[in-house]
Amino acid sequence: MVSTGRAVAGAAVAVAAALVLVIGLFVVLRGHGADPAADASGVRGAVGSGGPSGSAAAQAAMAPQGSSPGSPAANPLSGAAAAWVAGRAGTVRAAVYDVATGQSWRLGDGPVQAEASVVKLDILETLLARGGVSGLSAADKSLARSMIEDSDNDAATSLWDKAGGAGGLAAYNDEAGLTRTTPSSCVTCSGFPWPGWGLTTTVPYDQLVLLRQLVVPGEQPLLSHAARSYALSLLEHVAPGQRWGVSAGVPAGVTVALKNGWLPLDGVNSNWQVNSVGWVSGGGRDYLIAVFSTGTATEKYGIETISHLSKLVWSALG
Repeated sequence: MVSTGRAVAGAAVAVAAALVLVIGLFVVLRGHGADPAADASGVRGAVGSGGPSGSAAAQAAMAPQGSSPGSPAANPLSGAAAAWVAGRAGTVRAAVYDVATGQSWRLGDGPVQAEASVVKLDILETLLARGGVSGLSAADKSLARSMIEDSDNDAATSLWDKAGGAGGLAAYNDEAGLTRTTPSSCVTCSGFPWPGWGLTTTVPYDQLVLLRQLVVPGEQPLLSHAARSYALSLLEHVAPGQRWGVSAGVPAGVTVALKNGWLPLDGVNSNWQVNSVGWVSGGGRDYLIAVFSTGTATEKYGIETISHLSKLVWSALG
Protein backbone atom coordinates (compact mmCIF):
# COMPACT_ATOMS: atom_id res chain seq x y z
CA MET A 1 0.00 0.00 0.00
CA VAL A 2 2.86 2.38 0.76
CA SER A 3 4.52 1.87 -2.66
CA THR A 4 1.19 2.28 -4.47
CA GLY A 5 0.47 5.58 -2.70
CA ARG A 6 3.92 6.89 -3.61
CA ALA A 7 3.29 5.99 -7.26
CA VAL A 8 -0.05 7.80 -7.23
CA ALA A 9 1.49 10.83 -5.58
CA GLY A 10 4.28 10.89 -8.14
CA ALA A 11 1.84 10.69 -11.01
CA ALA A 12 -0.16 13.58 -9.54
CA VAL A 13 2.96 15.72 -9.33
CA ALA A 14 3.81 14.95 -12.96
CA VAL A 15 0.31 15.88 -14.13
CA ALA A 16 0.42 19.15 -12.19
CA ALA A 17 3.79 20.06 -13.71
CA ALA A 18 2.47 19.37 -17.20
CA LEU A 19 -0.53 21.62 -16.60
CA VAL A 20 1.70 24.47 -15.42
CA LEU A 21 3.81 24.10 -18.56
CA VAL A 22 0.75 24.18 -20.86
CA ILE A 23 -0.69 27.25 -19.12
CA GLY A 24 2.64 29.05 -19.36
CA LEU A 25 2.92 28.34 -23.08
CA PHE A 26 -0.64 29.61 -23.64
CA VAL A 27 0.09 32.89 -21.88
CA VAL A 28 3.29 33.44 -23.85
CA LEU A 29 1.68 32.67 -27.19
CA ARG A 30 -1.30 34.90 -26.45
CA GLY A 31 0.94 37.79 -25.55
CA HIS A 32 2.91 37.53 -28.80
CA GLY A 33 0.29 36.33 -31.28
CA ALA A 34 -1.17 38.61 -34.01
CA ASP A 35 -4.57 40.16 -33.48
CA PRO A 36 -6.50 39.20 -36.65
CA ALA A 37 -8.13 42.64 -36.66
CA ALA A 38 -4.80 44.48 -36.44
CA ASP A 39 -2.20 45.31 -39.06
CA ALA A 40 1.48 44.41 -38.88
CA SER A 41 2.16 47.20 -36.42
CA GLY A 42 -0.55 45.96 -34.08
CA VAL A 43 -2.74 49.01 -34.69
CA ARG A 44 -6.31 48.42 -35.69
CA GLY A 45 -6.97 49.74 -39.18
CA ALA A 46 -9.43 52.27 -40.51
CA VAL A 47 -12.02 51.56 -43.16
CA GLY A 48 -10.37 50.31 -46.32
CA SER A 49 -10.87 48.29 -49.48
CA GLY A 50 -8.73 46.96 -52.26
CA GLY A 51 -9.03 47.28 -56.02
CA PRO A 52 -12.22 46.45 -57.87
CA SER A 53 -13.40 42.89 -58.38
CA GLY A 54 -16.60 42.72 -60.37
CA SER A 55 -18.68 45.85 -60.76
CA ALA A 56 -17.68 48.99 -58.91
CA ALA A 57 -21.15 49.33 -57.45
CA ALA A 58 -20.94 45.86 -55.96
CA GLN A 59 -17.51 46.61 -54.51
CA ALA A 60 -18.70 49.77 -52.83
CA ALA A 61 -21.80 48.11 -51.44
CA MET A 62 -19.72 45.29 -49.96
CA ALA A 63 -16.65 47.32 -48.95
CA PRO A 64 -15.20 45.80 -45.75
CA GLN A 65 -15.49 47.92 -42.63
CA GLY A 66 -12.64 48.09 -40.15
CA SER A 67 -10.08 46.38 -42.41
CA SER A 68 -6.39 47.13 -41.99
CA PRO A 69 -4.99 50.14 -43.85
CA GLY A 70 -2.18 49.93 -46.36
CA SER A 71 1.16 51.64 -46.10
CA PRO A 72 0.95 55.44 -45.68
CA ALA A 73 1.07 57.30 -48.99
CA ALA A 74 2.94 60.48 -49.78
CA ASN A 75 0.91 63.66 -50.25
CA PRO A 76 -0.26 63.59 -53.90
CA LEU A 77 -1.19 67.29 -53.78
CA SER A 78 2.33 68.47 -52.98
CA GLY A 79 5.36 68.69 -55.26
CA ALA A 80 4.45 68.68 -58.93
CA ALA A 81 0.73 69.11 -58.22
CA ALA A 82 1.23 72.19 -56.05
CA ALA A 83 3.68 73.65 -58.56
CA TRP A 84 1.22 73.14 -61.42
CA VAL A 85 -1.58 74.90 -59.57
CA ALA A 86 0.71 77.78 -58.57
CA GLY A 87 1.31 78.55 -62.23
CA ARG A 88 -2.36 78.60 -63.23
CA ALA A 89 -4.75 81.52 -63.35
CA GLY A 90 -7.77 81.62 -61.09
CA THR A 91 -8.29 79.83 -57.80
CA VAL A 92 -7.88 76.07 -57.52
CA ARG A 93 -8.79 74.02 -54.46
CA ALA A 94 -8.57 70.24 -54.17
CA ALA A 95 -8.95 67.39 -51.70
CA VAL A 96 -8.03 63.70 -51.91
CA TYR A 97 -8.94 60.75 -49.65
CA ASP A 98 -7.01 57.47 -49.93
CA VAL A 99 -9.50 54.68 -49.23
CA ALA A 100 -6.77 52.12 -48.60
CA THR A 101 -4.90 54.10 -45.94
CA GLY A 102 -7.57 56.46 -44.61
CA GLN A 103 -5.30 59.43 -45.27
CA SER A 104 -6.63 62.72 -46.66
CA TRP A 105 -4.98 65.80 -48.10
CA ARG A 106 -6.04 69.31 -49.12
CA LEU A 107 -4.58 71.77 -51.58
CA GLY A 108 -5.37 75.28 -50.43
CA ASP A 109 -8.34 76.46 -48.43
CA GLY A 110 -10.35 79.62 -48.23
CA PRO A 111 -13.72 80.93 -49.39
CA VAL A 112 -16.40 78.54 -50.60
CA GLN A 113 -17.05 78.15 -54.33
CA ALA A 114 -20.17 77.52 -56.40
CA GLU A 115 -20.93 73.86 -57.04
CA ALA A 116 -22.45 74.19 -60.53
CA SER A 117 -23.70 70.75 -61.61
CA VAL A 118 -21.72 68.91 -58.94
CA VAL A 119 -24.70 69.66 -56.68
CA LYS A 120 -26.60 67.02 -58.63
CA LEU A 121 -24.77 64.35 -56.63
CA ASP A 122 -26.09 65.95 -53.44
CA ILE A 123 -29.61 66.01 -54.86
CA LEU A 124 -29.40 62.32 -55.71
CA GLU A 125 -28.07 61.30 -52.29
CA THR A 126 -30.74 63.37 -50.52
CA LEU A 127 -33.47 61.61 -52.47
CA LEU A 128 -32.01 58.16 -51.82
CA ALA A 129 -31.62 58.86 -48.11
CA ARG A 130 -35.30 59.78 -47.89
CA GLY A 131 -36.82 56.77 -49.60
CA GLY A 132 -34.14 54.53 -51.06
CA VAL A 133 -34.24 53.21 -54.61
CA SER A 134 -37.72 51.79 -54.02
CA GLY A 135 -38.92 55.30 -53.20
CA LEU A 136 -38.15 56.47 -56.73
CA SER A 137 -40.84 56.10 -59.35
CA ALA A 138 -40.00 55.07 -62.89
CA ALA A 139 -40.23 58.74 -63.85
CA ASP A 140 -37.90 59.71 -61.00
CA LYS A 141 -35.33 57.13 -62.13
CA SER A 142 -35.49 58.47 -65.66
CA LEU A 143 -34.90 61.98 -64.33
CA ALA A 144 -32.04 60.78 -62.11
CA ARG A 145 -30.33 59.14 -65.06
CA SER A 146 -30.65 62.29 -67.16
CA MET A 147 -29.47 64.46 -64.27
CA ILE A 148 -26.32 62.43 -63.54
CA GLU A 149 -25.35 60.83 -66.84
CA ASP A 150 -26.25 63.76 -69.12
CA SER A 151 -26.18 66.59 -66.53
CA ASP A 152 -29.68 67.62 -67.61
CA ASN A 153 -30.71 70.82 -65.81
CA ASP A 154 -34.48 70.43 -66.13
CA ALA A 155 -34.25 66.97 -64.59
CA ALA A 156 -32.15 68.41 -61.77
CA THR A 157 -34.71 71.13 -61.05
CA SER A 158 -37.51 68.56 -60.83
CA LEU A 159 -35.53 66.36 -58.45
CA TRP A 160 -34.31 69.35 -56.41
CA ASP A 161 -37.94 70.11 -55.69
CA LYS A 162 -38.74 66.47 -54.90
CA ALA A 163 -35.78 66.31 -52.50
CA GLY A 164 -37.18 69.25 -50.52
CA GLY A 165 -35.12 72.01 -52.13
CA ALA A 166 -32.53 73.86 -50.08
CA GLY A 167 -34.03 72.68 -46.79
CA GLY A 168 -34.00 69.04 -47.82
CA LEU A 169 -30.38 69.14 -48.95
CA ALA A 170 -29.29 71.08 -45.86
CA ALA A 171 -30.87 68.49 -43.56
CA TYR A 172 -29.15 65.62 -45.36
CA ASN A 173 -25.82 67.44 -45.43
CA ASP A 174 -25.97 68.08 -41.69
CA GLU A 175 -26.60 64.40 -41.05
CA ALA A 176 -23.80 63.37 -43.40
CA GLY A 177 -21.32 65.70 -41.70
CA LEU A 178 -20.77 68.43 -44.28
CA THR A 179 -19.64 71.62 -42.56
CA ARG A 180 -19.15 74.24 -45.28
CA THR A 181 -21.88 73.54 -47.82
CA THR A 182 -24.87 75.89 -48.19
CA PRO A 183 -27.66 75.03 -50.65
CA SER A 184 -28.81 77.93 -52.80
CA SER A 185 -31.84 79.82 -51.55
CA CYS A 186 -33.21 80.36 -55.05
CA VAL A 187 -33.78 78.31 -58.19
CA THR A 188 -34.81 81.27 -60.32
CA CYS A 189 -32.35 83.91 -59.17
CA SER A 190 -32.55 87.59 -60.11
CA GLY A 191 -30.02 88.53 -62.79
CA PHE A 192 -28.78 84.96 -63.17
CA PRO A 193 -29.86 83.05 -66.30
CA TRP A 194 -28.95 79.57 -65.06
CA PRO A 195 -30.74 77.37 -62.50
CA GLY A 196 -29.95 78.78 -59.08
CA TRP A 197 -29.21 75.41 -57.44
CA GLY A 198 -25.84 75.68 -59.22
CA LEU A 199 -25.00 78.54 -56.85
CA THR A 200 -24.97 76.13 -53.89
CA THR A 201 -21.59 76.73 -52.27
CA THR A 202 -19.10 74.22 -50.89
CA VAL A 203 -15.44 73.27 -50.47
CA PRO A 204 -13.73 70.19 -51.96
CA TYR A 205 -13.36 68.28 -48.69
CA ASP A 206 -17.11 68.49 -48.09
CA GLN A 207 -17.59 66.79 -51.43
CA LEU A 208 -15.38 63.94 -50.24
CA VAL A 209 -17.82 63.47 -47.36
CA LEU A 210 -20.61 62.93 -49.90
CA LEU A 211 -18.48 60.50 -51.90
CA ARG A 212 -17.60 58.55 -48.76
CA GLN A 213 -21.30 57.95 -48.19
CA LEU A 214 -21.20 55.94 -51.41
CA VAL A 215 -17.81 54.22 -51.20
CA VAL A 216 -16.85 53.98 -47.49
CA PRO A 217 -20.07 54.76 -45.62
CA GLY A 218 -18.90 53.73 -42.14
CA GLU A 219 -20.71 51.73 -39.51
CA GLN A 220 -23.97 53.70 -39.72
CA PRO A 221 -24.50 54.49 -43.41
CA LEU A 222 -27.16 56.98 -44.41
CA LEU A 223 -27.73 55.14 -47.69
CA SER A 224 -28.69 51.51 -48.12
CA HIS A 225 -26.65 48.93 -50.01
CA ALA A 226 -29.06 49.23 -52.95
CA ALA A 227 -28.98 53.03 -52.90
CA ARG A 228 -25.17 53.16 -52.98
CA SER A 229 -25.03 50.66 -55.82
CA TYR A 230 -27.64 52.60 -57.78
CA ALA A 231 -25.91 55.95 -57.35
CA LEU A 232 -22.50 54.58 -58.33
CA SER A 233 -23.94 52.89 -61.40
CA LEU A 234 -25.12 56.29 -62.65
CA LEU A 235 -21.82 58.02 -61.84
CA GLU A 236 -19.91 55.31 -63.68
CA HIS A 237 -21.92 55.86 -66.86
CA VAL A 238 -21.63 59.61 -67.33
CA ALA A 239 -21.77 60.59 -71.00
CA PRO A 240 -18.37 60.24 -72.72
CA GLY A 241 -18.17 63.96 -73.50
CA GLN A 242 -18.41 64.74 -69.77
CA ARG A 243 -15.83 62.23 -68.51
CA TRP A 244 -13.04 64.76 -68.14
CA GLY A 245 -11.42 66.09 -64.98
CA VAL A 246 -10.69 63.55 -62.24
CA SER A 247 -10.60 60.75 -64.83
CA ALA A 248 -7.54 62.26 -66.56
CA GLY A 249 -4.56 59.94 -66.85
CA VAL A 250 -6.54 56.94 -65.63
CA PRO A 251 -6.05 53.92 -67.91
CA ALA A 252 -8.82 51.78 -69.34
CA GLY A 253 -10.12 49.10 -67.01
CA VAL A 254 -9.97 51.30 -63.90
CA THR A 255 -13.28 52.26 -62.30
CA VAL A 256 -14.12 55.96 -62.42
CA ALA A 257 -17.38 57.23 -60.95
CA LEU A 258 -17.61 61.01 -61.37
CA LYS A 259 -19.71 64.13 -61.65
CA ASN A 260 -18.53 67.36 -63.23
CA GLY A 261 -19.89 70.90 -63.19
CA TRP A 262 -19.26 74.02 -65.26
CA LEU A 263 -20.93 77.38 -64.93
CA PRO A 264 -20.28 80.97 -66.10
CA LEU A 265 -20.67 83.17 -63.05
CA ASP A 266 -21.22 86.36 -65.05
CA GLY A 267 -23.34 87.42 -67.99
CA VAL A 268 -20.52 87.54 -70.54
CA ASN A 269 -19.01 84.10 -69.83
CA SER A 270 -15.66 85.51 -68.71
CA ASN A 271 -15.63 84.10 -65.18
CA TRP A 272 -15.97 80.32 -65.11
CA GLN A 273 -16.53 77.90 -62.26
CA VAL A 274 -15.37 74.41 -63.26
CA ASN A 275 -15.49 71.42 -60.89
CA SER A 276 -14.89 67.67 -60.93
CA VAL A 277 -15.43 65.09 -58.17
CA GLY A 278 -15.25 61.32 -58.16
CA TRP A 279 -13.98 57.90 -57.11
CA VAL A 280 -11.04 56.19 -58.84
CA SER A 281 -10.40 52.51 -58.07
CA GLY A 282 -8.06 50.04 -59.75
CA GLY A 283 -4.49 49.84 -60.98
CA GLY A 284 -3.23 49.67 -57.40
CA ARG A 285 -5.13 52.79 -56.37
CA ASP A 286 -8.37 53.50 -54.54
CA TYR A 287 -9.14 57.14 -53.81
CA LEU A 288 -11.73 59.92 -53.77
CA ILE A 289 -10.90 63.28 -55.30
CA ALA A 290 -12.56 66.69 -55.65
CA VAL A 291 -11.10 69.63 -57.59
CA PHE A 292 -12.70 73.08 -57.90
CA SER A 293 -11.51 75.91 -60.16
CA THR A 294 -12.93 79.41 -60.36
CA GLY A 295 -12.04 82.79 -61.82
CA THR A 296 -10.84 81.68 -65.25
CA ALA A 297 -11.70 83.29 -68.58
CA THR A 298 -12.86 80.11 -70.33
CA GLU A 299 -14.43 76.77 -69.49
CA LYS A 300 -11.66 75.02 -71.46
CA TYR A 301 -8.95 76.55 -69.28
CA GLY A 302 -10.63 75.30 -66.13
CA ILE A 303 -11.03 71.80 -67.55
CA GLU A 304 -7.36 71.71 -68.54
CA THR A 305 -6.31 72.81 -65.05
CA ILE A 306 -8.39 70.15 -63.30
CA SER A 307 -7.49 67.39 -65.76
CA HIS A 308 -3.75 67.92 -65.49
CA LEU A 309 -3.87 68.15 -61.70
CA SER A 310 -5.92 64.93 -61.56
CA LYS A 311 -3.41 63.19 -63.80
CA LEU A 312 -0.60 64.19 -61.41
CA VAL A 313 -2.61 62.79 -58.46
CA TRP A 314 -3.10 59.47 -60.25
CA SER A 315 0.65 59.21 -60.89
CA ALA A 316 1.62 60.25 -57.35
CA LEU A 317 -0.56 57.57 -55.73
CA GLY A 318 0.91 54.78 -57.85
